[in-house]
Amino acid sequence: MTKDVMVTISGFHVEEEESDTIEMVHIGQYFERNDTQYLLYDEQLEGMSEPVKNRIKIRKGKMELQKRGPVTTNMVFEEGKRESSTYAIPYGSFLMETYTKKVEFHLEEDCLKAKAFYELNINGVRYAKCEVRIKAQSKKTFQL
Repeated sequence: MTKDVMVTISGFHVEEEESDTIEMVHIGQYFERNDTQYLLYDEQLEGMSEPVKNRIKIRKGKMELQKRGPVTTNMVFEEGKRESSTYAIPYGSFLMETYTKKVEFHLEEDCLKAKAFYELNINGVRYAKCEVRIKAQSKKTFQL
């Protein structure tokens, strides 16, 4: 896959009887090192002058999302494990705990696809069952 990619992040949350879907597309960079796939991209949030710098690391059974800037966190999704992280935004922070059921990833010539299925607790309260999907495509072959 090429270095310059389009990164699509889709998040699905199911809380009791309600569900929510979020999808974002960013210009990013891809590289591989020691059997680990890396995606880097900046995210410009409304009302903030400084971008949030994101790094996603993906390997078999594990995915990590690190955010730096006005928003900071280091979320780890590893199959069969419970992980805690602090999610800090300019207005405060909260504790997030994930229990990851499954992590999948598939790499093709011009496309990387990854998914994590997990349960999310916020400040010790069960929040939702979630899924995050990540798709990185070479800019020249990009399709939503």
